[in-house]
Amino acid sequence: MATNLFGTDGIRGRVNANIQNEKIALEVLRENREISPPIFRLIGEALGRSAEVESGQQLRAVVGWDDRPSNTLLAEYLTVGLNLAGFEVTHIGICATPSLHYATLMFEADFGCMITASHNPVEDSGLKIFTKYGYKTLPDFEVELSRNAISLSREDRDVDHIERERLAIPAFQHHSSDWTITNHSAWLSKRYSGLAQMLGKQLSGASNLTTPLLVDSSRGSNKHWLVKWLIDRGIAALEVSDSAPCLNKNCGAGDFLPTQEWTFAEARKSSHRLINQLSSCPPGTLVGAALDGDGDRCLLIESTTTGFRVIDGDRIADAFINCFSQAGYDWHLAASIESDLSLTTNLDRFSQPVKTSETAVGDRWLSVSLSNGMMNEYLVGETLPQLIGVEDSGHLVLPSPHPKLDQSWSLVGDGAMSLVVYLLSMTNLNEATLMKGGWKCRQSVSEVDRSKWDGKNQLSNTVESTFREYLGNTYDIDNWARTVVDGEANLMLITCTLSGAKLSLGVRNSGTQAKISVSARLEHGGDPSGIQGSIDAVCSILAVQMVSR
Repeated sequence: MATNLFGTDGIRGRVNANIQNEKIALEVLRENREISPPIFRLIGEALGRSAEVESGQQLRAVVGWDDRPSNTLLAEYLTVGLNLAGFEVTHIGICATPSLHYATLMFEADFGCMITASHNPVEDSGLKIFTKYGYKTLPDFEVELSRNAISLSREDRDVDHIERERLAIPAFQHHSSDWTITNHSAWLSKRYSGLAQMLGKQLSGASNLTTPLLVDSSRGSNKHWLVKWLIDRGIAALEVSDSAPCLNKNCGAGDFLPTQEWTFAEARKSSHRLINQLSSCPPGTLVGAALDGDGDRCLLIESTTTGFRVIDGDRIADAFINCFSQAGYDWHLAASIESDLSLTTNLDRFSQPVKTSETAVGDRWLSVSLSNGMMNEYLVGETLPQLIGVEDSGHLVLPSPHPKLDQSWSLVGDGAMSLVVYLLSMTNLNEATLMKGGWKCRQSVSEVDRSKWDGKNQLSNTVESTFREYLGNTYDIDNWARTVVDGEANLMLITCTLSGAKLSLGVRNSGTQAKISVSARLEHGGDPSGIQGSIDAVCSILAVQMVSR
């Protein structure tokens, strides 16, 4: 059995509430990525074995979840496991993932457990775990946690029905939505005020908004408060996901690709609740914002001459760096291997120095880079640390103040904050030096056996030679290199120049689904016409060679 039950961002999969046997639960999680209640009890108990406990210390855990039909049941099983492990458990009920991060720090918990499958369909669920410093757990810890869970499944730990009902009750409950609304809103206000003070600007001065901004919270907890928060600061806004039948159904950021565009006709016919309500505006106008179901990422929509297109995480980060560079600040920018190459090249367009680093996919790796790997302590400073991490999917990682400790900071992705960052950046942009985006493409091959790819085997060598052969038919190739990135054990990353333009190619297994992704990024000014054929050829090979068992 696989020793790590976790993927790129926690555990995630389709819920099967009928499974009660722990060994079967572990097997279907490994084979089919199905989530079942026994997994959550096992993880809860295993957290007790994996925690670093000082003598006499009371372990604490905070549990929250998004609005999926199975999550209350999964929270009960997780609470049973946590109580058996000796935790003092606090429930905060339905919330966004950033709210759970905040609550972990606020209640000084050893772990924060967010039950969610992010942008996945409502039938799915999963688990993201935060440490007491507000960071997502890393693979070494998750391997140990998984081993402890597997070991526990082999022990006799029967609990009768009456005892299970008692253990499913937390020590403290904050189930009123007012708690999440009040605290997330106040926390966002504090973070916004810090940035606004640095910049000397306010949201009320945001330009380029000629109509109310349509906000799509994916029917997540942000739908209760985010639009009011914006209106209170002078930004006309409307929530559009209230009428969605359930979380993520025809709403939210999960259906969008970073490079996606729509004509006016396509938008009108779209089943997506945000897209089909957009109105024609002058090109470049910000018209919409879409968060995912658990609220930790955001993609924006702007008008074009023919319709609408996505403003992805790369463009949000570029606007932010551009704006604050003009104000005299220098930042450390971390970008994932799938971000636009033009974001981290030609940095002389910024008036202040920008340090950059490239990371593995997953917002936790952005935090690793920005914190210099010091994930077992807080960032310290009187003023906001000048750090930003970005994934083109809309995850932006930014410093957040500790709710109790002065001059202490953590790092977290928050879709509401990403929206605020872009709106604030609009007040001070130098349009002439904004990023001229490069070309990027990402394709996936689904229903594959991921064990057949490791980035180093013969299949990997075949893929590399296929790329080189196809590209060599069109371009002059220089500086070809096959490299690795910390945190991406199965990634094959190829860098080179094609007729003088920088190119990056990546092939990696999905951490949450039975698929493998092939991505390409070409910096601005390069000719992408011959790259698509190489991607198609590689995907064809992977589809044949990685047939699922």
